[in-house]
Parts: sequence; C-alpha cells; structure tokens
Amino acid sequence: MNGVRLSRDLGFLRVAAAAPPLRVADVDFNVAAILDVLNKARGEGVQVLTLPEMALTGYTIGDLVHHAALLDRAERGLGRILKENAGNGRLVAVGMPVAADQRVFNCAVVLNNGRILGVIPKTLLPSHKEFYECRWFSSGWDAVSDSIELAGQRVPFGTDLLFSLRGIPGATVGVEICEDLWAPLAPHEHQALAGATVLLNLSASNEVLAKSDWRRVMVSSESGRCIAAYCYSSSGAGESSNDVVFGGHLLIAENGVILQEARRFSPDPQLLVSDVDLDRLNHDRRVVTGFHEAARQVGDFRTVEAEVEDLIPARLHRDIDPHPFVPADPARRAERCRDIFAMQVAGMAQKLSGAGKKQMLLGVSGGIDSTLTLLVAVKTADSLGLPRGHVHAYTMPGFGTTRRTRDNATRLCRALGVSFDRVDITRTCLSHLKDLKHNGDEDVVFENVQARYRTEFLFNKANELDAVVMGTGDLTEVALGWCTFAGDHMSHYHVAASLPKTLVRFLVQWVADEEMADAAARRVLQDILNTPISPELRRPENGEIAQRSEEVIGPVELADFYLYPFIRFGMRPGKILYLADQVRQRGLFEGQYSLDDLHRWLRSFVQRFFANQFKRTCMPEGPKVGSVSLSPRGDWRMPSDAQVGLWLEDLEAMYSRLRQGRS
Repeated sequence: MNGVRLSRDLGFLRVAAAAPPLRVADVDFNVAAILDVLNKARGEGVQVLTLPEMALTGYTIGDLVHHAALLDRAERGLGRILKENAGNGRLVAVGMPVAADQRVFNCAVVLNNGRILGVIPKTLLPSHKEFYECRWFSSGWDAVSDSIELAGQRVPFGTDLLFSLRGIPGATVGVEICEDLWAPLAPHEHQALAGATVLLNLSASNEVLAKSDWRRVMVSSESGRCIAAYCYSSSGAGESSNDVVFGGHLLIAENGVILQEARRFSPDPQLLVSDVDLDRLNHDRRVVTGFHEAARQVGDFRTVEAEVEDLIPARLHRDIDPHPFVPADPARRAERCRDIFAMQVAGMAQKLSGAGKKQMLLGVSGGIDSTLTLLVAVKTADSLGLPRGHVHAYTMPGFGTTRRTRDNATRLCRALGVSFDRVDITRTCLSHLKDLKHNGDEDVVFENVQARYRTEFLFNKANELDAVVMGTGDLTEVALGWCTFAGDHMSHYHVAASLPKTLVRFLVQWVADEEMADAAARRVLQDILNTPISPELRRPENGEIAQRSEEVIGPVELADFYLYPFIRFGMRPGKILYLADQVRQRGLFEGQYSLDDLHRWLRSFVQRFFANQFKRTCMPEGPKVGSVSLSPRGDWRMPSDAQVGLWLEDLEAMYSRLRQGRS
C-alpha cells in the first residue's frame, strides 16, 4: 500500500462487469447471486459495477413479465439489495422490469449507498427474428412520468439521466440497455456528448456464430467514437435456452481499445474488473474540437450525484505497456514497421518531387538512426526508378569515431550500392578549435565543433550536388534535445523525426529481415543494432566507445515510456512515475531499475524537455507517422521559456508518497 488514491490522485476509476448465475423467474435466487457478486466487487475495490439486463428476473421470462407476482417480487428483491448494501460505496446498475405509467419497462436501476439514484428505461426495443420485446415492454420514449415510486423511494425516471461521482473529476456515468448499443444515434452517443465519460450497457445478447466478434467491434469502436470507457455486461448461464443460447459476454473498453474481456459460456460467476483512465479521456475531449461541436445537438440531461469509495491500490487492474510505441505482438509489429517504412519513403519521394530534386545526401555514422535514414533513401530511389548513386552518403570520422562504427558505415554503404565517400573532419575541427583558443578539453565546445562542421559540410555538398540533406535523428532525441543546435539538429527533411528510438531499432531489424536480400548488408545491420548508442564526440577508450548516450540521458526505454503519455495524454509526471513503478514491480522493463532510478531519469527527462524547446521550435520538416509528434507546425507548440517548476513539484510529491509507502 502506498497511500495513493486511485481516482483523486491517479485519475483512474475501477469499473467492473458481472454475470452472476441466474434462474429464470427465481427472484430470490437471483438476488442472492447478485449480493454475492456485490461482495466480491467490494473486495476488489470496484467503484462502478454493471450487471446484465433483467438480472433480477431473467431476460427470457416471456409473457410472465406482465404477472403482478413477478413484478412485486422483483421490487421486493431490489429492496433487499438496497438494505444489505446500505453504506456500500459503489455505483451499481442492475436490470429489472419496472411497472410505471400503466406500462412495463425494461429498466436499468442505478443504486448507490442504499438508495436508488435513478431508473433508465430501455429505448430501442428489438422485435425482429428471435426478439419480441415490443410484445412485453414499452419504449423509454413512451414514458410519461419523470419520477416514480420504487422500493419505497421516489426516484428519477427517464432516458435523460446521468450520474456524476462526487469528488472524482470527469467521472460521469451514462447507462443504456442492450439494443441501445447497436442502433444509429444510440443513447450512449447523446450521453457522451452531454458529458458521460463512462458508459454502461446492461445486456442480454444471445450468441450466434460471429456475433461476439461484431459485439467486440461495436464496444471498442463506440468507446473510441465517444472518447469514453464502455462497460458491457451480458446475461450468461441460467437464461432459458428454449430457442437461443446466452454466453455471458463481458467487455470493458476505453477509447477504442478493449481493456478486458471475459471468457464466454463460463458455468461459473464472472466478475471482470479494470481501471479506466479518466485523465486520458478528459484530455482527449479537451483537445478534440469536433467532439464539442457535435455536443451542440444534444438535449438537456438531469445529473444525479453519487458517492463512491476511493481505494488505495497496491496494484492497478490494468495492463501497462512498457514499450508504448512498439507493439508486443510480432505480427502487429511487422505490420506497423511495414506501414512506417512506406510512409517515410512516400514522404521523402514527395519532398524530392516538390523541391524538384533527384539527389539525396546524408551523413552515415554507423549508428541506428543514420542507418534507418540511409535505408529510407535507398528505398526512395528504388521506388522512383532512380539509380542508387543518387543517394550520396558520407561518413565523417572525428575525434570520437571508433573503427567499429566507421567500418560498419563503410560496409553498409558499399553493400547498398550508394555513392559513398569518407571525409576526415579532425584536421578542420582542430583548426577551428585553435581559432577559438580552445584548450583541448572534451567539453561541449569540443563536441559541438564536430557536429556543426559535419552539418556545414553536408549542406555545402548538397549545394554542389543539387541535393536534399536528410536528417538522421529521432523523436527521442528531439524530445530530450540530444542533438547539437545547428548541427545534427538541422537538415532539409527529417524522415524519422516522429519515430522514437525504441521503434527505430525494430524498424531497422524489420528491414534487415524483410527487405534486405544482400547477406553482407544484413550482417552489417545486425552489428549496428548491437552497437551502443553514442554520438561519438569524445575520444574512445582503448578503441571502444567511451561516450554512451544512455549514461547521460537515461535508458531509451524509460525515455520513450515517459515521452508517450507526457505528450499524447498530457499526463502529469507524478502519474507517469506511478505507472513506471507499476511496470517495474511487474518486471516488464528490459532493464532493472529501482524507484530511485525511475525518479532520477524522469526528473532528467522533464528538465531536458523544457530546456530544449528552442531546438524544436525551428526543427526541420518531416512526416508524422504516429500519434505523437513534436513538430512546431503540427502537434506541439510551446514557448521556449516556459517554466518547469509545476511539473517537477508534481513529480516530487508522488515520489515522496511512493517512498513513504515502501518504508
């Protein structure tokens, strides 16, 4: 336990979908099963729970729904649930038939702390093929009353109800029933546009072949369209199988992604729990302008407040991707690499066409970034029908260049058949250092003289050859400012500017495996992939690389783990630290880190990010290939003199709490 509250401190909400055992028309049995699920949900710290449609009576009761004995027993069963869960700090949506306005409605009843917050009647009643609901129920559109008496309470009634969770920013719940999900202009769309970030669906969806696939697509896509979490709970074992079969399909999705899915056709009670990220949802709603434009079409809703417990989690009920830019599944990763490489080549080809050029020029160091740029250049030449000699590659050894990187650059260029030359820059750099009256120490001046001269040479050579200079950095370096201003920071076109270094590595590996027919080139690429990351601006030690980037800017897997949520979701550093610590405890990082390590490198990341905005403000053009980009003309606009204090304060506050929790 670490003293960090799930909702107020971390922005998560713990939701669950349940499929308790059921007997058709046996209300007492069903109530007991529901109470058992509620107790299990309490033990899991669930804050919002969804139960199936008609869970108190069973969906398949048919004409029995009009019998007063059943309706009365269902209401008494609801009263028992209310009594036994008074003081139970979670919001619960349970399905049952409700008699009102001289009709029977298929309803979701929303409970909290022993009281009924509201009753939502089903709007869209299926009456095709195996469905016959218009025989038994009235649509919510036919409701006359806006409040009804139920289980001894006067409660709001209607399709215009939302439920806000007091003290939890951005936590508003909308509720719909089964068929409401499938229709155009569905209730959940209006609820989301009115402010609901968590959508609950109480369902009794029978199983036919491939229907689960379609259900999965619907839940995930609707959560994405509505920028919401969607919790779906369908009836399972116990519903009548006279003519149909129910599988108890449970799904929890968030903004287009399925977070959790239960096994269908389980004979046992099912409770599916997940933590949904309200901060992410609210961030995206703030930045997606079209969402609020659409909200102008939505009518008024009544909002009822609920009070839920805010637990202190030892562990999140949520998968956390340690490498958010890189798909873990090899097939998806290969597909992603194929698309990225095609986008880079298409972007470079268009840049050449727009500039009226046929020559590409770049510096090749023997590192993975310049290697990827070279591979893109070669593929671009091939796609345009240009000779590979139109790709001009220069290796420019300086004070820190090792034999390994120099030879790898040479062998790769020759294997690829590009125009290649080696230009030793040490003499020119020594002359410039002499002009500066520099004492020869390996300081920032010593390093940047080399980086800037390389760029100067490339631009001047590009003038001579009428070529486009290609950039050789990546998104991780752009974020951290790990480049020399007016040095490797600058080019005519930067094909990897929105690719993080963790993904660059996999992309080079994919090219080696899938695109490279030449065995010699593949061997060189493998050695490049195994070479430590370094700008090689300081003298080698015993012929080996002495300056290792990850010893200065931190492990790149951590940098990219921090970068993704910081930019994509505007996530607070304290929350990023918490998530990183969760990943560390699960042993999912490739490296071994302590909490202190995570804190040190995150603090360094935040400081470097703010301090180096001036480099991003004038960075070259390059194609956006993913959801995270730092282009000043596209995704990221930030003043260079913004103060970092608020972000560091947030980080230190969380670090202190996590450390106290360890003691």
